[in-house]
Amino acid sequence: MADLLKKPFGTHGKVHEITPASAGWRYVGFSLYRLRAGEAVSEATGDREVILVMVEGKAAFTAAGQDWGVLGERMSVFEKTPPHCLYVPNGQEWAAVAETDCVIAVCSAPGIGGHAARRIGPDGITLTQRGEGVNTRYINNIAMENEDYCDSLLVTEVFTPAGHWSSFPSHRHDEDDFPRITYLEETYYHRLNPAEGFGIQRVYTDDGQLDETMAVKDGDVVCVPRGHHPCGAPYGFEMYYLNVMAGPLRKWRFVPAPEVEWIMERDAK
Repeated sequence: MADLLKKPFGTHGKVHEITPASAGWRYVGFSLYRLRAGEAVSEATGDREVILVMVEGKAAFTAAGQDWGVLGERMSVFEKTPPHCLYVPNGQEWAAVAETDCVIAVCSAPGIGGHAARRIGPDGITLTQRGEGVNTRYINNIAMENEDYCDSLLVTEVFTPAGHWSSFPSHRHDEDDFPRITYLEETYYHRLNPAEGFGIQRVYTDDGQLDETMAVKDGDVVCVPRGHHPCGAPYGFEMYYLNVMAGPLRKWRFVPAPEVEWIMERDAK
């Protein structure tokens, strides 16, 4: 069985740390801090660029030799307000002091120093509908390819209503063959509302060599090294996830699973 489902290794401090080495891939890194008011954290970016996402709560940040003030507004991610984020290039340091209990996601990928540190959001981020019917979900794009903030990172938030599907129709981005498809590794940081709930994520390849279906709980991370990766939110449980993608080319091009091509063709009409 592939080791794709990552449980938090605590409830306080750093509770996730996924590196290219630990995931067995080359590009994406993801870690998560759960801090209490007054606690501090600091890191050096090294050879990687970073987007810090204030998932919940408020914290005061310094980064790349600048004071960025207090970032964060929503106390629950399910308020669905635009996130406050901070981009920090490689070769820099960042630090945060929690103003309230807070959750800080650290999204990382290889950096080349092509961009300066900057705030991302909440201005310029608008909750946008995607899909139809029970495939409807809502997107906060933080740094997708049309936003030229980064060297490698692609980052977005997705809210999936109870009883709906997401990352569907099933699709994959696991070949370096632009413009047909791009190779992008991906992590999903999941939250559920109510928190006692669960969601479903399947990761599978067309040849069946990888085929894992996982029950995800509040705070879990799923790694997607290749293959299709749809999610389902059972009736009664709303799902949030924070996506981090990166690969050799900062473009998102995907190929649908053969069994769902007809859905994409129908919905495109």
